[in-house]
Amino acid sequence: MTAPRPPAAVLDVALAAVALADTWVHVDSGDRPAVALSLLAAGALTLRRRLPLTAFVLTLPAALITDAMFAITVALYTLASVSRHRLLLAGCALLFAVGDYLAWPPWSSLRVAQLTGADGLLHLTYTLATAAAPVFLGQLVQARRDLSLRLAEISEAREYERLLTAQSILAKERAQLAREMHDVVSHQVSLIAVQAGALQVAGRDTETRRAAATIRQLSVQTLDELRHMVSVLRASGSRPTELTPQPSLADLRHLVDTSCIETKLRTDLPENLPPTVQRAVYRTVQEALTNVRKHAPGATATIHIHHRDGTLRTTVTNTAPTHLPLTLPSAHHGLAGLRQRAELLGGTVTSGPTPDGGYELHLELPTEPPR
Repeated sequence: MTAPRPPAAVLDVALAAVALADTWVHVDSGDRPAVALSLLAAGALTLRRRLPLTAFVLTLPAALITDAMFAITVALYTLASVSRHRLLLAGCALLFAVGDYLAWPPWSSLRVAQLTGADGLLHLTYTLATAAAPVFLGQLVQARRDLSLRLAEISEAREYERLLTAQSILAKERAQLAREMHDVVSHQVSLIAVQAGALQVAGRDTETRRAAATIRQLSVQTLDELRHMVSVLRASGSRPTELTPQPSLADLRHLVDTSCIETKLRTDLPENLPPTVQRAVYRTVQEALTNVRKHAPGATATIHIHHRDGTLRTTVTNTAPTHLPLTLPSAHHGLAGLRQRAELLGGTVTSGPTPDGGYELHLELPTEPPR
């Protein structure tokens, strides 16, 4: 883990304090112009983030007449870390070097001696290196920052590529599933519908023909739903698919009438219930009636839906079966799916047997958003 960086304002104040300490060490307190320019250079460091070139220009006079070089070094580094103008940076470094090499006053005998001979060449080399160091360091920091941004862009591009690959694999799986549903499941359901139709015509007693008609009707409805599911799977997200209207409480009567179960439906509902609540109630009743057909043949059912105190309560109760249930394939996901749907809407689903051998499913959903 990397250490947390100090706030920018704190860092700028700390740098200005170091520049003041550099002034105290290298500038004679009796030289008022030098002290004033050094204080100006230290204060200019607070502008280095917003106005880096201005901060450098304000630190240049102090570097010309004093040996306090910390402020101008920091200002030049900051300018090099944000600027991409190479000629500008070269010019600023040259001004830094000239200011350091020709320190004030340049015509004194001491300065002339320092600028000639081997000492002068050594001093020139040191000055050029001192001026070039903050420029190179600033450019290095800028290159590192650009590299980090580029790596972040590459990571985002790879993540997007992985997402596209996953979507492509999912589309292939959907297409394969659609083919299986169309070629196998739809074909078998079609055969069931045909055989049920033949039995409806050739049946000898009324009960057999009624059961065959029910099987045929349910098979046709299943085929319609399968065709729609196949069309959705084949779309695979490549284009918008026109979905069939989602069921609402207005469709409950038709659901009960086509369930082939003797059912009493009692409702006391307000208008304009949220569509999500209506769909949850419809799917709960649908699952309950399906379970009655599968596990309690011959039973009767009662559906009671009422609204009170901002809560919609749905209760589906069936009597004990009058015939032995048939062994049918089941994934046992129906009630789990109902509970998950209810939890997403802030409600609950409870179920269990009744004392008379029947079964009861109870759904509670809030119809108003929590305050």
